[in-house]
Amino acid sequence: MVAGTATLKLNLSDFSSPMSSFSASSSSSSFPFLLSMRTPSSSSKPRFLRIYALTSNDIKVGTNLEVDGAPWRVLEFLHVKPGKGAAFVRTKMKNYITGNTVEKTFRAGSSIEQADVFKETKQFTYKDGVQFVFMDLNTYEEFRLGEKEIGDRTKWLKEGMDCNLLLWNGKVIDVELPITIKLTVVDVDPGLKGDTAQGGTKPATLDTNAVVNVPLFVNVGDEILVDSRTGQYMSRA
Repeated sequence: MVAGTATLKLNLSDFSSPMSSFSASSSSSSFPFLLSMRTPSSSSKPRFLRIYALTSNDIKVGTNLEVDGAPWRVLEFLHVKPGKGAAFVRTKMKNYITGNTVEKTFRAGSSIEQADVFKETKQFTYKDGVQFVFMDLNTYEEFRLGEKEIGDRTKWLKEGMDCNLLLWNGKVIDVELPITIKLTVVDVDPGLKGDTAQGGTKPATLDTNAVVNVPLFVNVGDEILVDSRTGQYMSRA
């Protein structure tokens, strides 16, 4: 079960009869108060549910929308006010399920539905055949994902790594790896005396079988930091 929290604002002046006091189950005695809710899911993490109408004017990079029954993430957006005609919002969105990217236009101020996508931290524990097993360290519940769901990010996964799983309608729809990851060099041409960071690069194989270009002074056994978004060497660990 998921403990969710919703924020509800009340204006006491709207009531015909006076109210001298009001109490609710909350950590604060002042408005707005938090209303405890529970929704079915596999985790006990709290989720914060907002009670208000979302419009296209609220769109920004990273906004999660539900369009035609599927979850989408906004990659780009532009508010357009033409000389003639109604204003609109042009977006570029990515489908979490299929990975497809499309451009879609919304009329300015029109109501839109926000996809209830939330993150939960799970630890990558091991690989079972073609499945990658993530575990909730509080409940010990396992989440299994295939290579198709993870894509080329499999080359950065290392046992014991904490990752964010994105869930929608009780299903895992994406995985976020740490931006900076520490890996060990297992194969690389030996460095030469006098090599510096400005002296060029060479390919190195890491303990996850990923290959990155590293400075000439890096040797087998060195631990390095890599940016998982770009696959680029950052520094020695």
